[in-house]
Amino acid sequence: MAIRTRFAPSPTGYMHIGNLRTALYAYLVARKDPEGVFILRIEDTDQGRLVEGATDIIYDTIRACGLKHDEGPDVGGNYGPYVQSERMKSGIYKEYAHKLITRGGAHYCFCDEEMLQARREAEGDSFKYDDPCKKLSAEECEKRIAEGAQYVIRQTIPEGQTSFDDEVYGTITVDNADLDEQVLLKSDGFPTYNFANVIDDHMMGITDVVRGMEYLSSTPKYNLIYEAFGWDIPRYIHCPPVMKDEHNKLSKRNGDASFQDLVAKGYLPEAILNYIALLGWSPEEDREIFTLDELVQAFNVKRIGKVGAIFDPEKLKWLNGMWLRGMDLDSYYKLVKPYIDQAVKRDCDRRKIAEIVQQRAKTLAEIPEMLGFIDEFRSYSNELYNHKKMKTNPQIALTSLKAVREVLEAQEDWSTEALHDTLMALPAKLEMKNGQVLFPLRLAITGEQSGPGGAMEVASILGKEETLRRLDLSIAQLENEAE
Repeated sequence: MAIRTRFAPSPTGYMHIGNLRTALYAYLVARKDPEGVFILRIEDTDQGRLVEGATDIIYDTIRACGLKHDEGPDVGGNYGPYVQSERMKSGIYKEYAHKLITRGGAHYCFCDEEMLQARREAEGDSFKYDDPCKKLSAEECEKRIAEGAQYVIRQTIPEGQTSFDDEVYGTITVDNADLDEQVLLKSDGFPTYNFANVIDDHMMGITDVVRGMEYLSSTPKYNLIYEAFGWDIPRYIHCPPVMKDEHNKLSKRNGDASFQDLVAKGYLPEAILNYIALLGWSPEEDREIFTLDELVQAFNVKRIGKVGAIFDPEKLKWLNGMWLRGMDLDSYYKLVKPYIDQAVKRDCDRRKIAEIVQQRAKTLAEIPEMLGFIDEFRSYSNELYNHKKMKTNPQIALTSLKAVREVLEAQEDWSTEALHDTLMALPAKLEMKNGQVLFPLRLAITGEQSGPGGAMEVASILGKEETLRRLDLSIAQLENEAE
């Protein structure tokens, strides 16, 4: 039997990083099987939490990440509809809820929900729900319904224990006495998530359920529904949470970034996906850079850990930088040109700018700030010439810059390569170290101690006229202070 997995998000806003990791793992599990099927299902039964446009965010995110689904609302399939509210119109949830009653797995409940909620809040952890409606006969239930009584359908929990196997957490056994008799069908006819996901997973032939470990406690109740119907139980893969720190889960409410936030900050979807794959899963190989196809080959659910993985923004930034540096220059230039145009209005070689930025920028959003010196030569302090590693100070800088000014005035070929040859010959002539010439030059024409590109690359981008103009200003600044 081919593996069938599903990603079943609720359209309630942004794409949480934990949700995206669930989608990725479900995709990888399906793709490990050459005939595997990855399904997208929209779970919108909680109408009060729906956010306009959130479904489009789901589509856009999985498309941007390359997680192509085989079946779903937008691509169709043999098991649709793939939106729960549309499935509800056919009456399947109500039908199965009533069938479950006849099989002893559920019962009508006529209790006042507001009163029950008040009891829950008042009694806290000591609250124990014992539904008196379970004792009503079928005839009495039918009579109340005929009289117009409001009701919900609740799960009936039998005595004993329930066990299940999970690929990550092993065998888990719970006492049924600790399971609450949850609502399966609400008074408005809408199913709860806890019921609809079981019915849909069965009807869609889901073989492997990938989800967060927060559903571990609910899984015994799901299994009792499967068993009451006599259905096969899927293989479970519960994933550890993605953590902000050792004590707190990653949460948008706490200001933590969503997928959309990270993309807006200049992270590549491929890099984000690569990073979140490693949050809770460890490859057999000692490596960290994976394309999606490589993840399919390397992924093994047995290497998913049990402990929550901490989201490290600096590690993501490093990984994103590795992805950016690994791109060919043509692709990189096409990607970063809008960011270069945002910062640079001067007429200069933008492809050359992209080449120097590629070796330093870790995110796309860093690029405009890096390039501010090209259009604007900002004032700076001569103290910046004091650099222990480069063995420079303002006096040494003044000597080297005057010599640089002289050779560059005579320079006709302004390519990076020609400038390199000219400037690399100068330190030996001046009996100086390379850094005593090149570091002052870069500072003198950028106004910054560090940044993308070396002295030759920057000079080539600025052009001869602007380079000499800035050199003159910097030399004058040094001479004025020396007087």
